[in-house]
Amino acid sequence: MYKCLYSHLECHKVLYNYQFGFRKNHGTNLALIEVIDSIYKSLDSGKIVCSVFLDLQKAFDTVQHDIL
Repeated sequence: MYKCLYSHLECHKVLYNYQFGFRKNHGTNLALIEVIDSIYKSLDSGKIVCSVFLDLQKAFDTVQHDIL
C-alpha cells in the first residue's frame, strides 16, 4: 500500500518539493543546505536575515498526561 500511494504522490507531484521528512533522498542535510542557500541569497541581495531555531525534542515530556 505504501509503495503504491507514495508512487502516486510522486508521479502526480502532490508532495511539496521542500518536504524533507520521511522521503527518500530528502534528508536533514539537504534541508540544511536549502536553508543556508536561502540565507546566502538574501544576504547577497542586501536583505537582513534573522532566524530562530527551536529544539522540540523534549517538548512532549512537559505535557501533563494524567489530565482527565
